[in-house]
Amino acid sequence: MTQITPLSYKINLQPDLNTFRFSGQVDITLNADEKADQVCLNILDLAIWKCELKNGEEAVPCSFSVNPQQQEMTVVFPEPLEGRIVLAIDYVGEINNKMAGFYRSVYRSDGQEKIMVLTQFQESDARRALPCLDHPVHKATFDLAMTIDEHLTAISNCPVVQETTLENQKKRVVFEQTPRMSTYLLFFSLGEFEFVHDPGRVLVRLACLPGQTPHSAFGLKFGRKSLEYCENYYDIPFPLPKVDLIAISDFAFGAMENWGAITFRENLLLHYEGITSRSGEENITSVIAHEMAHQWFGNLVTPADWKYLWLNESFATYFGYGVVDHYFPEWDMWDRFMEGQTKPALERDAMHQTFPIELPGGEHVIINASTAPIIYNKGGSILRQIKGFIGETAFRDGLRAYLKKFAYACASSRHLWETLEEVSGKPVTRIMKSWIEQPGYPVIEAENRGKVLVLSQRRFTYLPENWEQTWSVPLVVDFYLQNGETRRQTVLLEDARTEITLEDDVACYKINANQTGFLRVRYKSKDNLQALGERVAQKALSAQDRWGLQNDLYAFVKSGDMTIEEYLDFLIFYQDEDACLPLTSITGNLHHARLVFEGGQRKKTCQFSKAFLERVLSEIGCEPEKDEQPAISMLRDQVLSQAVVLGVDEAEKFALEKFHALLAGTPVHADIARSVMISGALKGSKKAFEWFQGKFSASESEHERMNILAALGAIEEPSLMEPIREFVLQQVPDRNRFVPIVAMGGNPAVLDSLWDWFIRDLDIFETFHPMLFERVITGMIPLGGLGREAQVRAFFDNYLKKNPKPADATNMALELMDINSRMRKGGDSRN
Repeated sequence: MTQITPLSYKINLQPDLNTFRFSGQVDITLNADEKADQVCLNILDLAIWKCELKNGEEAVPCSFSVNPQQQEMTVVFPEPLEGRIVLAIDYVGEINNKMAGFYRSVYRSDGQEKIMVLTQFQESDARRALPCLDHPVHKATFDLAMTIDEHLTAISNCPVVQETTLENQKKRVVFEQTPRMSTYLLFFSLGEFEFVHDPGRVLVRLACLPGQTPHSAFGLKFGRKSLEYCENYYDIPFPLPKVDLIAISDFAFGAMENWGAITFRENLLLHYEGITSRSGEENITSVIAHEMAHQWFGNLVTPADWKYLWLNESFATYFGYGVVDHYFPEWDMWDRFMEGQTKPALERDAMHQTFPIELPGGEHVIINASTAPIIYNKGGSILRQIKGFIGETAFRDGLRAYLKKFAYACASSRHLWETLEEVSGKPVTRIMKSWIEQPGYPVIEAENRGKVLVLSQRRFTYLPENWEQTWSVPLVVDFYLQNGETRRQTVLLEDARTEITLEDDVACYKINANQTGFLRVRYKSKDNLQALGERVAQKALSAQDRWGLQNDLYAFVKSGDMTIEEYLDFLIFYQDEDACLPLTSITGNLHHARLVFEGGQRKKTCQFSKAFLERVLSEIGCEPEKDEQPAISMLRDQVLSQAVVLGVDEAEKFALEKFHALLAGTPVHADIARSVMISGALKGSKKAFEWFQGKFSASESEHERMNILAALGAIEEPSLMEPIREFVLQQVPDRNRFVPIVAMGGNPAVLDSLWDWFIRDLDIFETFHPMLFERVITGMIPLGGLGREAQVRAFFDNYLKKNPKPADATNMALELMDINSRMRKGGDSRN
């Protein structure tokens, strides 16, 4: 079969910010390995004016046809050709408002509404800006020139090499040629940018809108640090002369790793003194590190197909925490990783509606609310697991070898694990295949029978099902001896059942020591679980193990293998818990239980939660302290508003005093601003709602605006529901309208009204960016559908036949609804 591959694109663009249209000319240099009579290019929403075959100075017209449904343009050559082929295509397109392809973003400056334009091409939207072979395997170089208004600044992947003044207040900007890269990494933008520079061998710049430069120092400084860490760890210098960190107002994603021109939501790059919280700082640093890691994982070495996308995202997720931990070890980033990445991945992958990390292949593998927790969170957790198995040195050396071997080329999953196996000498391929190529994960059931510890594995799911699956599990077991010592043993569990001899001096054992494995553990021997609980109370287990024990138990509550009463009984061992990692998890689990259960079970949960949160707040205090650990600040932010919901007097008095101070114009500490706003909203009146509206419109900080929107989702007053709805749908920017809607999905006072709202405004929700529409579905349905499950399912059965695009997210939301419904009804135990 003839292979036609792109070598280079030479692009000329003339965007018009008045009509929101652009004209373009592209010369595409191709190579055909044998004679070919046509080539198929990708296009979307482009009108083709002319297509010619260039041979030196000559140009021969080519016939072409367009298939809009397939997003293809077929060019027929005048005669069969092989070797080097140059196509010249003239076309026009739209600068859309879809936050995809070549799109426009609205912002305000000096009291005026202004426009910037930019690109977002991942995963298959470069075809909205130029005819191309729009698949990651088709790497090429890009030469870009743009004719723009002279007062605007243009940014692309590489530096400007020439700028020429033209007539009619225009200028032509020419950029340096890019390295070989995939189309989804191409970037260009123009607007009234301001820059802050950090010179060096590689120039690091932060680009932002007018007036935002005072908020650039934090992100710019960490951008340099991340670049230096990656260059050192991967042992490969950054290959471009500059890297820009660009703050974008309208952006559907959090950030995008365009090579040399990384884009960010404003709140994930800009730091506002006194407004950006510790949690906000952690988000900024981890997202910057994530995108910088992509400059190697994804940009330098690119997946050969979208099904290998985990090679990009899993590594960027993992190093997003590793880089920050290197510079801020006091932030306990690996604890944050377990709660923020591993826990949601375990929750997501315990469903029937899940996917392998190596997604089913094809041209389009969409990153969405359903797939992202697998590609990002689970993938990063599996990397942590395999690093624990082969060791830090082999892991680092293997990654260096992989990156150097496939630099400027494409790779598949096997290329990575074969390299790690070669370097480490351990059976990485066998292990990784079992984790990457099949969905789900195991629960390891442990039972001591006399002097034998029997370990068995089966796939863990919340809803009952029999699965014939096994994994190669690198399992770490701690044996606690009667003399107080600990004996650690590593077992490669590959069969459905394995036996380990128990020595006479073993008092108890902990499976999955330090929670490095991506799995659940169920202790069928009650005496052993009791002994572990006593070690929890004595803090004789690590914080990671204390986190894992209770987190697994709550998963068994959701699966019907344990009652909520049994979980609450085990939490007695945590009455003196002072580590933020287990406390954060417990408070999150208790919050979920309060939303799901009814009647006596909800009453018991609320009583326990109130006493538990009261004790936690008495230990950490309501007011942030100078130089306290960031984890404490983030725990307080989570606990304070929940304590107000539960009627903890001290918390309610403190939070409402702070909120009334806010209403009077007195700022509160950034680390409690969000929880104070939520607390004020809980007890809010029309006056409070009007304050939120005014503050939202006046605020210059996206971080603060996001806090306000989250607070609006917590309002309980029925008379304010309609004004909130109108405000969200009419005045909140498209990029953020999902925030208060999703927050309402965790507000017990409004859960019964969510389904009616969803049906009422479905036509509006459908206009959201597809990923944000999915967030609405997954935010409203799992709890908002309770009590009317049959009605909700019947609706979506019909809806997805007409609109299958959100099927993955919808099916996930419906299964979550079923899990919650089964919990509420007291699903049959599987003991």
